[in-house]
Amino acid sequence: MSEMMQVIESQEVDPANAEVLEHETGSQYLSFIVGDEVFAVDILSVQEIRAWEHPTYLPNSPRYVKGVLNLRGTIVPVIDLRVRFDFKRHEYSETTVIIILKNSAGGRDRLMGCVVDGVSDVFNIDEEKIRELPGNTSNIDNYFTEGVATVNDVAVTLLNLRNLLSLDLIEHPFTGRG
Repeated sequence: MSEMMQVIESQEVDPANAEVLEHETGSQYLSFIVGDEVFAVDILSVQEIRAWEHPTYLPNSPRYVKGVLNLRGTIVPVIDLRVRFDFKRHEYSETTVIIILKNSAGGRDRLMGCVVDGVSDVFNIDEEKIRELPGNTSNIDNYFTEGVATVNDVAVTLLNLRNLLSLDLIEHPFTGRG
């Protein structure tokens, strides 16, 4: 078994903890690392987690679009969240993965891959514990976030997938072009 698969398998929820998750309230989120920051998405939007592989390049696409993958016959665009959020560049490592996310738009489900530095954890957050991000606190546009929550004394930014995964935002100032 490759080191990458071992890393991914080590991130799965322990069956002993699954019972605890069932009794907690709120929504479940998958957290992951981008740069030195922790982000999370609703676990129901996660289709799968794949080991890093180079997508097929698309000419004239925004800098943050790394290309496309063929996922069992479905062409899936892949974006690099480090570039999308204008983080300093990191090398791809054995913990780099592509999270395949499902986003409902226009009455149909669309898949999008997001390159992240590593998967972190699955946890529950009660809606009343989610706070708005203060304006002008980071280089991540609030348009891409739903808020922030504290989990185990760590601030976790919750992402708004409808806005983040929209390919209609090519002219948006946070496209990572340049």
